[in-house]
Amino acid sequence: MTIVSLPPRNFDEKTPQIFSRRSHFPNRSNGLWKIEAGLVRTVTWLEDATIITLGLWGPGDTIGQPISKSDPFQIECLTQVKATLLSAELYLNRDILLEHIQQLENFMIMRSYKKVDFMLYKLLNWLAKKFGSEVEQGHLIDMNLTHQDLAEIIGTSRVTITRTLGVFEQQGLIERLPLHRTIVRPSEVWHYEI
Repeated sequence: MTIVSLPPRNFDEKTPQIFSRRSHFPNRSNGLWKIEAGLVRTVTWLEDATIITLGLWGPGDTIGQPISKSDPFQIECLTQVKATLLSAELYLNRDILLEHIQQLENFMIMRSYKKVDFMLYKLLNWLAKKFGSEVEQGHLIDMNLTHQDLAEIIGTSRVTITRTLGVFEQQGLIERLPLHRTIVRPSEVWHYEI
């Protein structure tokens, strides 16, 4: 009797997988995930369990362990996500790397501001440009990002985010809607009040 072993089936590019909100993608040292729908964030954490957001990714973006040297590394779904597993050997290219570098630069610049309110305002504008849709009042960010999610992205507390969003709403910079949706209103220049 001869035993035939079949090669492992690591990549099925024809079958997108569905992940629920707050679930995690399986890490594949030789695989990338192409996001078809939904929003994910890539994260790592420090020894004291402080979460560090490495990036936010949506439809058309390709992410995965082969692009990052962070250890630990995790991909968390912020919404329901549809994604397809791809071979890193076949699909990792210059455009994917450039997208990751550009997003890392944006995050570094955002997190370099000394005041949390300015970091948050920059983040909201970045989210509006990358993931938002244009509406009459400005740009609608229609994603279920909680105040805790926003706090982890810029490295502050949930309480600070809640307070700062209230100030932004009073100043007319944003309009908060149900289901964690936000309209970012156009603003030519935003200055600190000293």
